[in-house]
Amino acid sequence: MANAAPHNPPFRAEHVGSLLRPPELLKAREDRDAGRITDADLHRLEDRLIRQAVAMQQEIGLGAVTDGEYRRGVFYADFICRGLGGASIYYETERMFFVDERGNRIAVPLLRIHDRLKWTRPVHADEFRFLAGLTDRMVKITMPSPTIAYSVDGRNIDPGVYSDLDELRDDIVDAYRKELRALAQAGCRYVQLDEVPIAMYCDPRRVEHMSRGGIDVNKVLFRTFPDLINAALAGRPASLHVAMHLCRGNNQSGWLTEGGYDPVAEMLFNEINVDSYFLEYDTARAGTFEPLRFVPANKSVVLGIVSSKVSRLESADELKRRIDEAAEYADIDQLGLSPQCGFASTAPGNRVSFEDQTAKLRRIVEVAREVWG
Repeated sequence: MANAAPHNPPFRAEHVGSLLRPPELLKAREDRDAGRITDADLHRLEDRLIRQAVAMQQEIGLGAVTDGEYRRGVFYADFICRGLGGASIYYETERMFFVDERGNRIAVPLLRIHDRLKWTRPVHADEFRFLAGLTDRMVKITMPSPTIAYSVDGRNIDPGVYSDLDELRDDIVDAYRKELRALAQAGCRYVQLDEVPIAMYCDPRRVEHMSRGGIDVNKVLFRTFPDLINAALAGRPASLHVAMHLCRGNNQSGWLTEGGYDPVAEMLFNEINVDSYFLEYDTARAGTFEPLRFVPANKSVVLGIVSSKVSRLESADELKRRIDEAAEYADIDQLGLSPQCGFASTAPGNRVSFEDQTAKLRRIVEVAREVWG
């Protein structure tokens, strides 16, 4: 058995952030959009259901809790679209799409920037305060990575909004610095950035497609992205632990990209100034554990080897075997265990049941206690 569980994040047993939305919440959001109930009615229901979600996470034994992203429709839209304004979501099914195990295409929600992105007030601080009032566990606030708000080629920006991409970068950096300070001032100690674009560069087909489209892949991946993220995190309060979740796409049990972390590992673990990582390792599409050899001694990795996409419950022996395999490349005391992604990165959620979700979270806690104490 490895050393006992840490008292600071990340914890040995974690979940990534989003939880399946109760049907009454989905119905209430439809009713609000149709004008049948008010924003206040919806907010009261969200509060009640978040209380239940927190109680569930505590009872299972998780060290950190989230609000399940119950107030969000798409994981990144609350911060970027509602919080910063100037952007909206459109859906793409032709050049980019999720695919499930049956080969079905699922639309991808993408950003359209139609005005300047501007931070005017804290976006998630009140949500943190509400959560902190419900639990004595550590509260984790999830946010999209700064790369999701950025545009590498400007094609999704309306004409005249930005004179160049440096202006967009400056607005993003300003917003993240102010939001992280506001969260820390509210008492938050744990923020997770959900990162998709870097994971896309692990997929050779995506890289080829982007290169054909005129994108300088090496410049974007090894200069633009790490510089943007590090600038957004510069000067963050020392009390704030920042984790990064690498996501290959997660929508109604579909995925967007595949490929091992090998092309990005050295940059990811050693040049991006976050404290820990949540890595998707639920299928062979994610490659091997070999890239973990680049993880420095002062950082940690939570292994996403439990699938949030399928109902099959992984056995304890299977999970312990995979943890042992990962420990060949990184010290076992630098590791933890989680699902590979949230259970509902978009409101419809993955094609698993609430019982599946609970069983998987219990299995994670069970195995983490057996491995780390």
